Amino acid sequence: MDETERKRQAHDLDVTVWVGKSGIESVVEELDDQLSDRDLVKVKFLRAARAGSSTEEKAADLADRVGADLVDTRGHTAVMYR
Repeated sequence: MDETERKRQAHDLDVTVWVGKSGIESVVEELDDQLSDRDLVKVKFLRAARAGSSTEEKAADLADRVGADLVDTRGHTAVMYR
């Protein structure tokens, strides 16, 4: 599956991981579990989680922590796959 196809599939995905004021540390395990069960996972970064950093920076950090690739970020939502 190429990147264009992943982006197309991600469009219809529901957000299943929300990153809030507890930060990305609090969702690493959940995201890891979800990526074990499915190809793509959509992550939403709430305002409290972004404090001082861009969504792209936070998403890249989270993807690194779970060994995933970042497919796309749009607004405050990121799509990852492994």
